[in-house]
Order: sequence, then C-alpha cells, then structure tokens
Amino acid sequence: MKTRNERIAALVLAAVGGIANAQPVEPGPDVDAGTGTRVQRPLWELGLGVAGLSLPDYRGSDQRHAYVLPLPYIVYRGTWLKADRDGARALLFDSARVKVDISAAASTPTQSSDNDARQGMPDLHGTFELGPNLNITLARSRPARWKLDLRLPLRAGFSIERSPRFVGTTFEPNLNLDLGGVAGGWNVGLLTGPVFADRKQHGYFYGVDPAYATASRPAYQAHGGYGGWRALAASSRRFGNAWVGAFLRYDQLRGATFDDSPLVRRRSALTFGFGVSWILATSSAQVSSPD
Repeated sequence: MKTRNERIAALVLAAVGGIANAQPVEPGPDVDAGTGTRVQRPLWELGLGVAGLSLPDYRGSDQRHAYVLPLPYIVYRGTWLKADRDGARALLFDSARVKVDISAAASTPTQSSDNDARQGMPDLHGTFELGPNLNITLARSRPARWKLDLRLPLRAGFSIERSPRFVGTTFEPNLNLDLGGVAGGWNVGLLTGPVFADRKQHGYFYGVDPAYATASRPAYQAHGGYGGWRALAASSRRFGNAWVGAFLRYDQLRGATFDDSPLVRRRSALTFGFGVSWILATSSAQVSSPD
C-alpha cells in the first residue's frame, strides 16, 4: 500500500506538472497594460477530473508504463499566492520583467522487480523537488498574444516516503514560450533547455553500489554535471466549467555525465499525458484574471 500511495502521489504531481506548462499570457504592465484580455474570475476554484499518463520508469529506462489517475483542479488567484495551470507557487518578487517564485517537479517510483535493468536493486522511491525560480521576460507581444521567458529554476529533491531523504539538487535553465488564443482559445506552452544536477541526484537514479553489481551490471559511480536536455509542448483550454489539457515531453540523454551507466538503456524517450477536469466549487469573491 505504501508503494502504491507513493506512486499515485508522484504520478499526480507529474501529470499536473506537465499539463501546467500551458497557461494564459499575462499582459505586461510596462508593455501592454490595458491591451490584454482580462475577465472577472472567482478568487478560487476547486474541481476533480481524470488524467492519462505514459512515461518511462525513469529517464534512461527502456521500459515504460501507462496510468489512469485522478486529476485535481485547484485554482487560487491571490496577489502573492497562486495555484493555477502554472502550478502552486508563492510569488516572492514581481516586476515588469522579472519574477521570482517557487518551482516544483516530481518523478515517479520504480519497483526494481518490474524493471530489468534494476533487478535485485533497491526500489526507487518517487521524488519531489522544490526551490526558487528566477523568471525573466525576454519579449512579449502587444496585445498579450505571446510571451518569451528565460526561466532559471534551482530545486532540492526529496524522496517520497515515510521519512523523506534529500536526494540532490537540480538546475534546469530553459526558454519558455507561452501562446494565447491559439485556434479559437487554446493556451499553448513550449519549453526547451538543458538539465544539470549534482552527484547525489545522478547517483540516486544511475549509481550502482558494488553490492548490487552483476556480470551485466558493473558497479557505477555517477558524477554531477550535464544531465541531457528536454523539450516540452503543452496545451489547455476552458470550456465553461470543464478544463482540458495535454502535454508531450522529449528527453535526450546523449552526452550526459551518466550516459555510460549500466542503468541507462535508452538515451531518448517521450512522455505524454492528457487530463480533463470539472470545476465543482467556486468562491463568491471575484478578481481580474487573464484566463
């Protein structure tokens, strides 16, 4: 039951994180104030839906699984605290071009008995990552139709288990392009960039202790540094009290510091998912919002 609950928690975080990359384009106060389309929306909205997700057991695995799971819909449009399609975050600093908020990410658990490369090794717990994100707007349209950002998230990772353990640090600089009003109202997000992590993070996923070495799986000590790159496309749209979204992510590990690990069986992979949620409750208080 513990492993099942860990898996569900990590999968929900992964699904929300992927689909969350498609969001409305906020008008910039120094660029196009008053030209973006804003409407009155409830301060908070709550809903529930379903998501489908297909992903590798871990980055570099040649085995994958598909899941159907519950998808929560939580929106809070506060001034400094927000929860929306860009995730739950505290806005630590906000100016016309620069924002500092909180970045989050997750990975799913892997049972070693179900993965050929990890047979006989300890199971991988799912992980949850949290840390600051510096978001710099490089360009935007007038009116608010598109926006190009440089995002610099630095996150600390922890295992999802009864007694969470620190599993290392990641840094994922990326370019993010948000497009609003595509094909009659869809929000589209495009993101690409490299992935860097410290030795502890890479060792958690790709290290092989001598005690678990075999003839086909030699002992391996991972190093910190470049961890490949990824590209992601996501889209979402509201239809009255319903919300739909989908995402597709490509990971490339060629040239990563750990690409010679015996646990790396595949150097490129796709992760994809979709979700549908229905809004079940809303606040009576209204706020101005771009979505």
